[in-house]
Parts: sequence; C-alpha cells; structure tokens
Amino acid sequence: MKTIVLKVDVDTYRGTREGVPRLLRLFQSRGVNATFLFSLGPDHTGRALKRVFRPGFMKKVSRTSVLEHYGLKTLLYGTLLPGPDIGRSLADVLRMTEAAGFETGIHCWDHIRWQDGVAGADPEWTRRQFHLAVDRFREIFGHAAPTHGAAGWQMNAAAYLEEEKLGLAYASDVRGSSPFRPVVNEKALACVQLPTTLPTLDELLGIGDIVPENVHHHLIAASSAEREFGHVYTLHAELEGMRLLPAMERMLDAWQAMGYRIMSLGELYSSLDPERLPCHRIDSGEVPGRSGLLGIQGAAA
Repeated sequence: MKTIVLKVDVDTYRGTREGVPRLLRLFQSRGVNATFLFSLGPDHTGRALKRVFRPGFMKKVSRTSVLEHYGLKTLLYGTLLPGPDIGRSLADVLRMTEAAGFETGIHCWDHIRWQDGVAGADPEWTRRQFHLAVDRFREIFGHAAPTHGAAGWQMNAAAYLEEEKLGLAYASDVRGSSPFRPVVNEKALACVQLPTTLPTLDELLGIGDIVPENVHHHLIAASSAEREFGHVYTLHAELEGMRLLPAMERMLDAWQAMGYRIMSLGELYSSLDPERLPCHRIDSGEVPGRSGLLGIQGAAA
C-alpha cells in the first residue's frame, strides 16, 4: 500500500503542552491523519541520567543535542525538580487532540520507569503500571484506549498478555517490517502488532553529515520503496513537534507529492484481515542509532 502511518510518541510534559498543539496544526493544514500516544502520569525525564552507563547512551546524547531539544527544566524533572503529572495537568490538550479527529492511545504511565524497568519486571509490576495508564486514559477521555505503543519499544511477556486481556485489537510496541500476530509463551495472540518500520530522526541525526537541515532527505529516501502494508513512522512531540518541526513539514510535503496517503494506526488496522496475518516471535535486538535492546519482530512461528 502506498501509505505512511504516523505514530506520535508524547513522552514529556513540555512535549504535550507545546509539541502536540504544533503537530495538530501542521497535520490539519496538510489534511493528514495520525495516532497520538500519550504519557499519562508523572514526567520523570531527569531520571534517564542513570542510563549514562548504558553502552551507546552517551554517544547518542552527544549526537542528538538532548539539552537543546528537551530543555533544561525537563531534564531536571524527577531529580532536582518534582515531575509534573502530565495527564492531570494537561488533560485539556489530550482531549483537544481527540476532538480534532485524531486517534489517541496509551504510551505509558511513567515513561522513564517503564522504559528502564519493564524488561526485567515481574507480571504484578507490569500490570500495575499498565493499569495506572489505562485508568487515567478512561478518566480523561471517558472511554477505553483503543491502542498502546510501548515507551522505548520496551515490553515483556506480561505486557503483551495484558494487551490481550484488555481486548486491544492492535498495538505498536516493536520495530519490524510488517503487521503480525505476536507469539508469546508459545501462543499466538489476537492483538496485532503494527511495528515501526522506519528509522526515527534521533537515530539519524549526527550520523555522518546528517543535520536537522537535511535529515528529512534520509527519511524520504528510506520510505521511497513501497511496502505491501505501507510504512509506520514514529515521531516525537519533543522533536518533530518543536525544533524539528520544519523537517516534519518537509517530509509531509514530500510524501504527499509522492502519492502517499498518511493515516493513523487504526486506519491501517482496519485495512487488514487479522486472521490472515503471519505469526511471529518477538526478539530483543539493537537498532542502529539507538542505545540498548528493543523489541524486534522475530522469526515466523
């Protein structure tokens, strides 16, 4: 399909307050759709500093100008400054997003806690974190969340099973090449995975001669080949919604000129026959430009 799915990860208080409204205006001006996945609890971005000992983390930080994109105040939340409650403080922005016609879903409760903790967490911890977000989403929107996209593409077996128990039809928790039904504990689940297929801007910036002024060329080139199920692109309200907004504008204009239809996760899912999708295991693996291990679409099962 000649499609691009836009999946917007909203990680922080500032990204919600400033980046989301800018993206809404941009998407509306171009007549495109997208899915916004919200962090619904406290912003503890400053606690990410403990990743300093993770292989590749400091290299990524130096490449992507974290301070420039996130701002000093955000980088102190959860350490020297208390972390603001995103869902409680900015519920009006979340509801405005849905009222504007865009799909909304769950990214997480506490982004840093989930991203750094879920891989080694037990089922009880996982369910607790998941349901904090599920309950807050319902409190804000008055209905259940239709989808989930894991913070940092970090999951565990209990998290996939929780999506199944909640009756989610689809989620976007991993990196991969095409939609599939995940196999967890030797069982094929009904909740379809719609993996991110394209690199993100922060994975590209600082590699070779790639800078904010030309990074869009590399994303456009990566998406130039059509795929059977289209492409899924993950952007961030803190990046494409703020200092990298011009790059996002250029990508949208190029994709539309190339004849791509730009849609939400829900629209992609509606075009599929889940029963005919292949079943795949989920592995842990590295993605160029990103530190640590992520959930990766594995071999067919």
